Amino acid sequence: MKNYTPKEIVAELDKYIVGQKEAKKSVAVALRNRYRRSLLPEDFKEEVTPKNILMVGPTGVGKTEIARRIAKLVEAPFVKVEATKFTEVGYVGRDVDSMVRDLVEAAVRMVKEEKLKAVTEKAKKLAEERLIDYLLGKKKKQPKNPFEMIFNYPSSERTEEPDNVDSYKREEIRQKLRSGELDNHMVEIEVTDTTPPMLEMYTNLGAEELNITLQDMFSDLLPKKKKLRKVTVAEAKKILEAEEAQNLIDMDEVIEEAVKRAENDGIIFIDEIDKIASTGYSAGPDVSREGVQRDLLPIIEGCTVMTKYGPVKTDHILFIAAGAFNVAKVSDLIPELQGRFPIRVNLKPLTKEDFVRILKEPKNALTKQYQELLRTEGVEIKYTEEAIETIAEVAYLINQQSEDIGARRLHTVMEKLFEDLSFHAPELSGQEIVITADYVKEQLKDSLNKYEVNKYIL
Repeated sequence: MKNYTPKEIVAELDKYIVGQKEAKKSVAVALRNRYRRSLLPEDFKEEVTPKNILMVGPTGVGKTEIARRIAKLVEAPFVKVEATKFTEVGYVGRDVDSMVRDLVEAAVRMVKEEKLKAVTEKAKKLAEERLIDYLLGKKKKQPKNPFEMIFNYPSSERTEEPDNVDSYKREEIRQKLRSGELDNHMVEIEVTDTTPPMLEMYTNLGAEELNITLQDMFSDLLPKKKKLRKVTVAEAKKILEAEEAQNLIDMDEVIEEAVKRAENDGIIFIDEIDKIASTGYSAGPDVSREGVQRDLLPIIEGCTVMTKYGPVKTDHILFIAAGAFNVAKVSDLIPELQGRFPIRVNLKPLTKEDFVRILKEPKNALTKQYQELLRTEGVEIKYTEEAIETIAEVAYLINQQSEDIGARRLHTVMEKLFEDLSFHAPELSGQEIVITADYVKEQLKDSLNKYEVNKYIL
């Protein structure tokens, strides 16, 4: 993973998330400690375990967004899971081991992409040679496969044409390929059929994992099926490059590296953890909540989980949990699980000033998003300072008078504000529209009357 300093991590998060300094600081330190651990001697490295983080705060204040941005920031395997998806062993549903399997899958995809990028240039050359062969009507003779007759596969064998085309002709086609002259020309190519065999079994062991394993097993046993496709040269380039790149990488090496990376650098973000907290003993559909907590204990503490890529140890995976805890309290979690999250961070509710900053500062601010969306129709949008203040105040007051959904309230307010403009945008092409405080009040008057907030801002 990239060795950002804690200050650099916080600076990157500040580009997208307003406030919540404590949470950003804790996450930055935790990530930096992963890097520090990687520099320790091997014998001491095993002793240093990650300090898991529990983020507590109302909905819409940035808990999930912090996790999402970390995923993009650090080059480490990352998976986000919802605690509500899991059930206690013995109930129908996903078991907690599946989060580790998902993490390993994410690591495999990450390492595979890196390896594919490394062989891109070589794959392009090989694909180009194959494409020239197809354009010249040449095809190497394939050895007969005994499975073809047994499984009734169409033979991929084609008659080899006499090699009467000199290197000059190949070079001529190569130049046309590179210049793009032949991009719209149709060509018939032979590719590996990647459609998995339709084989499904349903058991209480977890149908999705068993199904994947069986498909992998049979795809290794059966011969690779070939099929002919008629596509444009431009499309053929992409297909053949992808196939050649796939052939150039060693999947055993990819899996070994991915498992190692998942074990040492992996991050699992468990969202909505407050929904599995028991608020009291009562009959009903919540009987498995405490069981899910007990199932989580060994995973977070450190155990070995079997995946289709082999055993994976969870001792050094960093777990970040988050929950609103507006009904249940942190103390409603079983004590053992609380102990597995030694770092607890409280995220603060958003104020009107925070809303103003959210509308102006982040790189992906909603005000900028609507500007860019309407610019595609030829409409230029400008905002006055008073308009932004009014939008923030409306969102804040609606949150106060109804359910507090944090920054997500801005999506509701902005969508209502731009509803008419978005509808009529094609007829307004070429115009510049300035969003003023009066325009905001006019467009949002229904919302203002509904929540009786007009007395605060009119």
